[in-house]
Amino acid sequence: MLDCHLQPKASKDEFAGLHGERLKIRISAPPIDGRANAQLLAFIAKAFGVAKSQVSLDSGDSSRQKRVRIQAPRQLPELPGLAPAS
Repeated sequence: MLDCHLQPKASKDEFAGLHGERLKIRISAPPIDGRANAQLLAFIAKAFGVAKSQVSLDSGDSSRQKRVRIQAPRQLPELPGLAPAS
C-alpha cells in the first residue's frame, strides 16, 4: 500500500518528497475524466517495475489523498529527500 498526495497538472511526472505522512507525486495529466488517476497508476507501475494490472486505486478516486495498492513490486524507486530503504 502506498499513501500518496497527488498534484495534477504538474510540469512532469515525478516523486516530490513527503507531504505530511504521504508521498507527494506530481502528475502532468489534468484531474478531468480520471486522466490523472490513470496516469498516476501507470507512473507507479513503471516506477515499481510491475504491470499496470498490478496497480490499483484503493481509495481517493476524486481526492488528492489517495491509497494505491501495488502487488508484488519488483523494485523500489529512488525518492528525493528520503533515505533509501535498508
